[in-house]
Amino acid sequence: MSFHIKNFINVTRLNKPIGYLLLFWPCACGLSLANYFAQDLITFFYYLFLFFSGSVLMRSAGCIVNDIIDEKIDKKISRTSLRPIASGSLNKKLAWFYVLVLCSLAFFVLIQFNFLTILLGIFSMIFAFTYPFMKRITYWPQLFLGFTFNWGIIMAWTSMNNSISYLPFILYFGAIFWTLGYDTIYGLQDASEDEIIGVKSTAIKFKKNLNLFIISCYLISSVLITYVFLNIEKSFFIIFLFLFMLSLFYQIKIYSPKKPDRCLKAFKFNNFSGFLLFISFFIISIKNLWN
Repeated sequence: MSFHIKNFINVTRLNKPIGYLLLFWPCACGLSLANYFAQDLITFFYYLFLFFSGSVLMRSAGCIVNDIIDEKIDKKISRTSLRPIASGSLNKKLAWFYVLVLCSLAFFVLIQFNFLTILLGIFSMIFAFTYPFMKRITYWPQLFLGFTFNWGIIMAWTSMNNSISYLPFILYFGAIFWTLGYDTIYGLQDASEDEIIGVKSTAIKFKKNLNLFIISCYLISSVLITYVFLNIEKSFFIIFLFLFMLSLFYQIKIYSPKKPDRCLKAFKFNNFSGFLLFISFFIISIKNLWN
């Protein structure tokens, strides 16, 4: 039993919460933005719990699907060769059963929302289950990850307001550039081995101009997100957004293309960045409730 539990935890990366937290923070930010207008704290906190649950479940299912598809690639990369499916310790039939159970639970979470949000959630599956193939056909798999990981911003908005608006989409595009930057840093861990076996990534495409590319991504992200913030609030609380931007550029200072441990440290720092971004929007949401 303990062997199966260990395999399940490893294949879903539940022992590495950074994955589902980076999926959750955009949802939390989108929900805070929506609550600025909806002003319904009870619904906000209930939906925050639902989005967190959905993030854990879908990230876990996505990891398993990714490992099934990438089995042959993972065997050739030193960092991933011991993953349960690549190493042969987890049967793929059992892995698919795990995916089915996790997706069923995630669907139960999804149907707690309104019809528009349910449709958007189902649509997101296109991103979620095609992403693992992107590294085979394009140097931009990080961009597709950005589409996938930040779709929760749009869903969070519609869950509270049952409508579409331009502000959550601007926040969405800003978050995509954030993901494009941090996942390029993450991809540097395997870039040399990936290049040998033909796996593509922005870490390889921009290897001669990494700092310029990552700075550009974080700068565009900061501008777009600041635009959203200033459209609804102009006050001292922008300091939290400023701290979010500082945290992004701190990552550029500490990462090193030739040192995987420094890249991982910079990547993991995005959990703190995501928390700061959430706090930025959450505080002004609460402030508007008091006014």
